[in-house]
Amino acid sequence: MTSLGLSAFGLTGRDLLELAISADQLGFDALWLGEHIFHPIGYGSDHPTDGTQAHNHHAGPIVDTDTELTDPWAVHAAIAASTTRIRLGTAVYLAPLRHPLLTARTTITVQELSGGRVLLGVGAGWLEEEFTALGVPYRTRMSRTEECIEVLRAAWSGEPFVHNGKHFDIGSVQMHSRKVDIPVILGGNGPKALDRAARLGDGWFTSGTPSFEGSLELVTEIARLRETYGKTGEFDCFVRVDATSATQLQRYHDHGMTNLVVWADSIWKGATIEERRANLAKAADDLGVRPAARNAVG
Repeated sequence: MTSLGLSAFGLTGRDLLELAISADQLGFDALWLGEHIFHPIGYGSDHPTDGTQAHNHHAGPIVDTDTELTDPWAVHAAIAASTTRIRLGTAVYLAPLRHPLLTARTTITVQELSGGRVLLGVGAGWLEEEFTALGVPYRTRMSRTEECIEVLRAAWSGEPFVHNGKHFDIGSVQMHSRKVDIPVILGGNGPKALDRAARLGDGWFTSGTPSFEGSLELVTEIARLRETYGKTGEFDCFVRVDATSATQLQRYHDHGMTNLVVWADSIWKGATIEERRANLAKAADDLGVRPAARNAVG
């Protein structure tokens, strides 16, 4: 069976909550929230997929002064309390900008509040001005990301641990009284990002919106890398798609891509909440998402 999630960025917290409630009722599988912390005025950084087909969804700067920014964990806490089944994803959370113990505390709280629905999508970041303002050396973002994942898994274990690493020196601590399972989904389409996902991730999430052929190449490559590293077990690839019908989704499903994601603002649109809900409901029918229609896809 194909699962279909929604990817959202640039919506208000209230709109995201309304979207999640409606999506939960209509059968969408997950809501993935992007994030940036502030608007760097006149920034010069380029997103890794700028100028490529993979990022054709966004026109102009990704973080402009009128872009709505939210804290994904505050929003997901509200969603967790207002829904019953939709999974709570980040695509992606900028882990190297935070101390991993703070991230551990937040993710543990939301995971237990939601009854185990968190999907921690992690990225190393690309907006250098964001790192500079927060006092985090931009050049260290990749190694910080990997070390953050190591600390997070120790923190989620429910056991005391010590960590002495390149970026974090943590004495004997215990974050929780019991083990908490949170899948780490690593994003990025480049060779190094795919390698990192294959080595360290519980799953992978596309950056931007690659073409069908591009998505198939990326999924095939990450499968090859995992085989090279001797990785076995469950590993989900979440692929953003530009699709408007169940037939289009079926093409991905037929090639083994069963965890698909569409941009929320392409279907959650309208001047009023009633219009947005109606458009989302129509999309759920067109895409075969409603439980009664799922036999149409997969």
